[in-house]
Amino acid sequence: MTSHSSTDVLICGAGTAGLTLAIDLARRGVSFRLIEKQATPFPGSRGKGIQPRTQEVFEDLGILDKIVARGGFYPRQRCYRDDGSYIETMLSEPDDASPAEPYQLPLMLPQFLTEQIMRERLNELGYQVEFGCELLGFEQDSDGVTVTLSGPAGPQTVRARYLVGADGGRSFVRKTLGIGFPGKTLDVRAIVADVTLTGLDRDAWHQFNDGDMQRMVAICPLAGTEFFQIQAPVPPDEQVDLSAQGLTTLVASRTGLADIVVHDVSWASDYQMSARLAERYRVDRVCLVGDAAHIHPPTGGQGLNTSVQDAYNLGWKLAAVLRGAPDNLLDSYEAERRPVAESVLGLSTRLLKDQKAGGMRRGRETRQLDIGYMDSPLAIELPQRKSGVRAGERAPDAPIRGAAGQASRLFQLFKGGHWTLLFQTEQQQAPGVQEMAEPRAGLRVHTIGPKGDVIDAWEHIHDAYGLAPGECALIRPDGYVGAIVAADRLDELDDYLDRMGVGDN
Repeated sequence: MTSHSSTDVLICGAGTAGLTLAIDLARRGVSFRLIEKQATPFPGSRGKGIQPRTQEVFEDLGILDKIVARGGFYPRQRCYRDDGSYIETMLSEPDDASPAEPYQLPLMLPQFLTEQIMRERLNELGYQVEFGCELLGFEQDSDGVTVTLSGPAGPQTVRARYLVGADGGRSFVRKTLGIGFPGKTLDVRAIVADVTLTGLDRDAWHQFNDGDMQRMVAICPLAGTEFFQIQAPVPPDEQVDLSAQGLTTLVASRTGLADIVVHDVSWASDYQMSARLAERYRVDRVCLVGDAAHIHPPTGGQGLNTSVQDAYNLGWKLAAVLRGAPDNLLDSYEAERRPVAESVLGLSTRLLKDQKAGGMRRGRETRQLDIGYMDSPLAIELPQRKSGVRAGERAPDAPIRGAAGQASRLFQLFKGGHWTLLFQTEQQQAPGVQEMAEPRAGLRVHTIGPKGDVIDAWEHIHDAYGLAPGECALIRPDGYVGAIVAADRLDELDDYLDRMGVGDN
């Protein structure tokens, strides 16, 4: 017997992209279902790096502290020479955290633990992943999407206003839409395995024969677990034994060390590296996020992070449209995120070439703090600015003091999925502030200055934003600057907020 139900959003795929979107929608009060074809959670470590920009996202979603507590920072890279000696380097150049950028180093946590923490957060918000529930087909019309599912309770027909494909590189949603996935299969086949082993210390990422694609192997202790992750390129047509004995033999042959013994294999994968980008991210009421829209080589630790930020960009826009904002707000999702994926594909492919040439250092570009949407239709400056933070850029953090004397940060003001309006005042309140500060659902207004509710005690807001007296910065729910508006243009800010659906119920 087929059951029928309805929801606002059906999310197909419960990896990091699907979970990010689900958490964001849950805290916004949007009804959704999150389905996952597999019967059990993903057990492996495939995406283990959490970049600084994603750490900021996770802070907003309420899971960063748990991520840090379970994981750790990357150890030093220990690159062995043929004579057994080695040199040690840091994976990325360490920069000190700054008031504007509180996180600078990538965190390490295997993907299965990251997703576990995300599922726990989703449970706190009243939702659960529906495992063993498969999307069989869908048809859309002007009002929504009719979806056919197969799950533990039998076949179902679900009516959703929007469908989101977060179902990975082989995405059923993307294929059903007929969206092209051009790119190339790179000339690297590799294995990755989570294992318990003896014979190596856990204080370094051990790398042997770097740059020699026939003999290279990297063995990294996985923070938060007892496992090591083994990574190695393998010949394109060779049968690879991924058992404990087989991996012990592979490691011995490539390192020359007989005392490294693999005891158990928790998870292993043999894969061909690819770089592909979907031609479109949206067809009417169906959107793609994460690996369904782009797949990358693992170099640089970009794939998981790009996927999380896709979902973070889409979540508030879906919620706004469901509340009554114009449907074309969703057009900005592809306009903003597809160029980012294109850039990341180039970066991770370039880093792979560097690795094959015998050296890879991760620079600032891997941290994703400089990603922005300056060319977005949602980025407005009235009038155009010549200095200071620009519309479309990531909104900087800054230590502040509240009017009651408490220490805080701008990120604490932004946290929670709403829009934030920052007004720069002088001794007296800026012209027009009182008219502008009428309450709207989903907007929080803060005045900065000696008589404001936010005290720029150390002038870090001034340094980061460069707002003149009477100017305001409007911060989007995903932590980017939406608009910067002078005091005499505040009526246009009202129009902008209307277009974004801010205040619509």
